[in-house]
Amino acid sequence: MNRREVISQLGGLSLAAIAMNSAAGEHKHHHHSSSSTYQALIEATGACISTGEICLAHCLMMLANGEPKMASCAQSVNQTIALCRALQSLAAQDSPLTVDLAKVVLEACLQCEKECHKYADKHQVCKACQEACSECAKQCKAIIA
Repeated sequence: MNRREVISQLGGLSLAAIAMNSAAGEHKHHHHSSSSTYQALIEATGACISTGEICLAHCLMMLANGEPKMASCAQSVNQTIALCRALQSLAAQDSPLTVDLAKVVLEACLQCEKECHKYADKHQVCKACQEACSECAKQCKAIIA
């Protein structure tokens, strides 16, 4: 294969990639424009999950370093992460069970927020998790009402 053929094929591949990207963008845009009824809840659960994962890792590190008081925090954030994942999935599907699960997640977030509050002044990770739980609880209350 000579240089011209390679350049020609690369150009063709580039055009194909652009076309696929464009089609994918249109497809994504289509779905985005028909956003979920629960968009704010989906975003709040996502933030709660990501900050919760960081908090859980922090708790486990503290436990490994001999601080047993972090066990209740680790347990609380672990259950909150699991419940938020489930709620995020149901909310994204506009499931009729979303509101029912939001009631349970609300309680989990309030418990986690309370645990994180104990350490929020000492650890930025705990403060971030507390704030994410607070926002998630707020969004749960909004759809339950």
